[in-house]
Amino acid sequence: MKNHNLYLRLSGDRFLPAEDRAFLITPGCEPLMYCDLNSACGRMHSRLLSLDVKPGDRVMVQVDKSAEAVILYLACLRAGAIYIPLNTAYTAAEVDYFMGDAEPQVFVCQPGQKDALLAVAERLGVPHVLTLDEHGSGSLLDG
Repeated sequence: MKNHNLYLRLSGDRFLPAEDRAFLITPGCEPLMYCDLNSACGRMHSRLLSLDVKPGDRVMVQVDKSAEAVILYLACLRAGAIYIPLNTAYTAAEVDYFMGDAEPQVFVCQPGQKDALLAVAERLGVPHVLTLDEHGSGSLLDG
């Protein structure tokens, strides 16, 4: 059975440098062009691999909607990982439940939430807790 995930559907001709169409337009930000998408996704994919993410591993994400969150989603698909998005309004107790059930290899949250959620992740044995914000910064991108 072939894998026909979104990343593979977007790859190919759309990622060629000659492609100059916008992939994602976010108010107040520069558009993310198709030709830039592959390299951005590649950097995020490399970061996931450096965190020992393997096919079938779970990457749990509780961040605001942003271009970086979309890139992280595509990088998870590229790595064969399972992207688990969580509502940003979930409390630490709710995240505790989901994290315990899913057993993610990586948990990504907003910088302001890291302290509260790090204790939960450590107790549950989640190997990596990183941050990502809607402006494209955070420890996920620092590695």
